[in-house]
Amino acid sequence: MDPQNKDFIKHLIKGKIAEIIFEQMFRESGKYTILRSGYEYTLPELAQYQHIAEIKAVMENIRNAPDFILVSQDKTEVHLVEVKYRANRYTNEVNELATNLLVRWNPSWLFVACPDGFFFEPCNTIANKEGEIGPLFEKWVAPEIQAEYLKLLNEFEPKG
Repeated sequence: MDPQNKDFIKHLIKGKIAEIIFEQMFRESGKYTILRSGYEYTLPELAQYQHIAEIKAVMENIRNAPDFILVSQDKTEVHLVEVKYRANRYTNEVNELATNLLVRWNPSWLFVACPDGFFFEPCNTIANKEGEIGPLFEKWVAPEIQAEYLKLLNEFEPKG
């Protein structure tokens, strides 16, 4: 396997693991309905038309849609959420992720799964703090649930 392709596949797998952990962790919290909203889940049949000029701009916007929509059980809150896995939380990279999301999807939230914990804040807040992202608070997911899923996440992280 080509080393470049191998790296791409590793990043893809880690990203999917982060998405599954996010979805299951929030589902287990019981506070939100979780809807998948990413391109690959909502509009795969449109992919066959992406070569048509008039559709390209729409496709690009859909392609960059956040991964999930969280809807509170009482239906008073709806949040667009992008999920990322990162081995390290570099503020410049987190700031770039948040800023890019805000261009197309404002308001939106960023969830980052790292070996040292889960982080979750509105992109506006992250951008205002120049890439600092706060922890996932227990109002969203109880600490014991987070601990279980963090342990699971770290089982997939290569050692050394």
